[in-house]
Amino acid sequence: MIHKEHRIAGQGAILLCAMLWSTSGLFIRLIDWHPMVIAGSRSLLAALVLLAIRFLLPGKNTGEAGFRTLFKNAPINAICGLCYTATMICFVTANKLTASANAIMLQYAAPVWAMLLAWIFLRERPRWEHWCALVMVSIGMFFVFSSSFAARGFAAGSLLGDCIALISGFSFGANSVVLRSKKDGNTADILFLSHIICVVISIPFFFLYPPSITSGNIVCVTFMGIFQLGVASALFAYGIKRIPAVQAMLTATIEPVLNPVWVLLAIGEKPSLPVIAGGSVIIAAVVFSSVVSLTKRTIK
Repeated sequence: MIHKEHRIAGQGAILLCAMLWSTSGLFIRLIDWHPMVIAGSRSLLAALVLLAIRFLLPGKNTGEAGFRTLFKNAPINAICGLCYTATMICFVTANKLTASANAIMLQYAAPVWAMLLAWIFLRERPRWEHWCALVMVSIGMFFVFSSSFAARGFAAGSLLGDCIALISGFSFGANSVVLRSKKDGNTADILFLSHIICVVISIPFFFLYPPSITSGNIVCVTFMGIFQLGVASALFAYGIKRIPAVQAMLTATIEPVLNPVWVLLAIGEKPSLPVIAGGSVIIAAVVFSSVVSLTKRTIK
């Protein structure tokens, strides 16, 4: 049984992770590299961060013993990690092919996939507050998504990019459930090997599309690799083992809400009224579901 303090810590870890994830759309836009080169570069740095955490932090799954365990369980971890690899590659690619709003909103169908997959495979039956929150999240995403269409028309989003974003959402939800199912293992292993897989897949693209080495590109990809992916992956691995998969995905929906905030601060682009309204609904859904769930567990 997970103690209340651990659940709260897990919720906080997912929250901070979502804040770091929310910076990805802006930085992907700022880097003028091929999407596979971006994905591979940031995953390389993220893998180094996770490797450093494994050796520096105390515990039975860290240090030399943890390193041996990582490779001992590598085959199954690599299979599970393919879900997260697909999420990363598809999201970066979608951001280059379609509007950022399209990519982030379509990816955040992930809570719906997580709820259904967790119900089927983990027997985590959604409670009434989860159903209500999912409906609210869907309404919020509709407001933001419709705003993008109203402003630029359907041509603003490439059909291919939108489809890739949908795949990213499904694999993201599946990844959450897979990590949740490995309660007795070190979930950071899956994330670490996911980044390694992503690096390996991206290697040919570095030769086909050589990246332009500028200070702006280097700074952006370094931040994404170390913080937006590396530190965020460690936080996600910590939090997902302490709260239900659906709750984790609902909390992570603040990512598309924060995206326009970073854009506003960086380039002065103000979100439209429908985007603000949709973001408010999503935040309300996350807060509502979290408070109800924590209250129920506290009473028990």
